[in-house]
Amino acid sequence: MPKTIPRGADPADLTFQLRALADPVRLRVLTFLLRPDPQCCRSAPDVCACDIETFLGLSQPTVSHHMKVLVLAGLVRATKRGRWVYYRLNPQAFDGLIRFLQPFAVASETVGSETADNGYQTANHLGLQ
Repeated sequence: MPKTIPRGADPADLTFQLRALADPVRLRVLTFLLRPDPQCCRSAPDVCACDIETFLGLSQPTVSHHMKVLVLAGLVRATKRGRWVYYRLNPQAFDGLIRFLQPFAVASETVGSETADNGYQTANHLGLQ
């Protein structure tokens, strides 16, 4: 089991991604992007910002803010077409998060000093201690 953050994982990026995921509205957006409603989303696999606004029932500026956070975190990709922006999930970003979080899932199944050492080293590396 690795004792540090996986190679290529930037702690600052991981922190920003986890903060982006901590918002319930953004989690709803990610779930919607994962499984868009075929009746409203005309351009699968990309989803128009207008469809996200309709799904959430929120104003355009509010949706734009949440989408900007997700894009800056690298969790979502954006493409402008005409006057609309289309969004899709960035699978590579989620792969990185899974690689980072996997040791925590494994550690929760074990007991002993190795588990404590891994948690301390990861927290220390992230600047959480």
